[in-house]
Amino acid sequence: MLKQMILAGFGGQGVMSMGQLLVYGGMLEGKEVAWIPSYGPEMRGGTANCSVTISSSPISSPLVTEPDIVVAMNRPSLDKFEPLLKPGGILFINSSLIDRPAKRTDITVYYVPVNEKAGVLGESRVANMVMLGALLQAEPLIKPLSVMESLKKVLPENKHHLLPLNAQALAMGAEVVKEKSNKKTACKVG
Repeated sequence: MLKQMILAGFGGQGVMSMGQLLVYGGMLEGKEVAWIPSYGPEMRGGTANCSVTISSSPISSPLVTEPDIVVAMNRPSLDKFEPLLKPGGILFINSSLIDRPAKRTDITVYYVPVNEKAGVLGESRVANMVMLGALLQAEPLIKPLSVMESLKKVLPENKHHLLPLNAQALAMGAEVVKEKSNKKTACKVG
């Protein structure tokens, strides 16, 4: 198993955290992992993306030029990274902020309204966890439990009261993908 992905959005949307949690979770499960961050000129509000590779065997190169998975949290990220996705790949679109559908027809697309779902939980900052839950439901690279164990190690103890909220967000994202899988018709979800 070798999966390469690009997670992208504005700085502050948690794309780096998503990538780190995938990598830390992969390490907990004994997988080979790589994470390469890339920031625009500004931090918060500027563009940010990271490349993540998870493999069951050694990784020859951490560079991701033709990803299996793309997560687009904003329109500029969709415009930039959708063309790079491998045929047959998976595209996750934050349908809360992105006003256009995918252009490609040779990929699987999940429209995940992460901001609305996070709003239901009363905390907009868990939108990235909603998206991560959707990703792991569609492509079970690591177990959600590994994500939560990683989050426990990354979050300072005074923030551990947020762990249940993050677990809810993961489950909410997974539910969006389950609903689509149960319908098995249109690609639009959300």
